[in-house]
Amino acid sequence: MSKKAIFVRLEAKPGMEAELKSFLESALPLAEKESFTKTWFALQFDSSTFGIFDTFECDHGRLEHLNGPIAAALLANADKLLAVAPKIEKVDVMAAKVTA
Repeated sequence: MSKKAIFVRLEAKPGMEAELKSFLESALPLAEKESFTKTWFALQFDSSTFGIFDTFECDHGRLEHLNGPIAAALLANADKLLAVAPKIEKVDVMAAKVTA
């Protein structure tokens, strides 16, 4: 089981909701190329609040992801897309049920 994770909450700037949603959807192929990223989810909580949740087997994989192309692209577009800076939290998974 992947015990290391990242949760990121993202608040879109007014009028940029569709662009942020599109950005997150377009990041999936990048996540699929990362062997150290075991699961990757783009989330939408309401019309302007989005998130990312992903899991890793170890701290090294989590660090690689944080230094990878998705994080770089998000930070490069943060001023344009986000109302506030992304809140990136390193979390540990205590229990999970995952089926293919």
